[in-house]
Amino acid sequence: MEPMTVTLQPMPPERLASWIEQGHSDYVADRMKSGETREVAEDNAARSYSIFFPDGQLLPSHRIFEVLADGVTVGQLWIAPQLEGSDQWWVYDIEILEQHRRRGYARTALELGHAEARALGAASIGLNVFGFNTGARALYEELGYEITSVQMRLPL
Repeated sequence: MEPMTVTLQPMPPERLASWIEQGHSDYVADRMKSGETREVAEDNAARSYSIFFPDGQLLPSHRIFEVLADGVTVGQLWIAPQLEGSDQWWVYDIEILEQHRRRGYARTALELGHAEARALGAASIGLNVFGFNTGARALYEELGYEITSVQMRLPL
């Protein structure tokens, strides 16, 4: 089997609205899986999405890419400055479609995203990972991400 060529392509505008909607639902589900009630998870997600997608539009400094393997969409990557004009960037979302996982696409997409952020003036890039996502945590550590904060919870 020949190695795949992985590239990033800006998400086409006609796909953005459905991606935002699906991402919102997935984010609520992940927050609930991490222990928030539906009400709290929905409130947190709504607040985040109103900041990042005012009027359903992408902020100018944000980059949402489709991750392509030999021209086939296998996932998405969303990167941006943490604050407008900052050199501190953030990976807001990385997702490889389930049927394409465990093939190195996330690693390559992140490495390409790092290069894109660096080219746009980033001095660092961070991310958040839910505690239950052990596979992603291992990948981020392999790529050199360092733990900067740990949140913990005790169910009562």
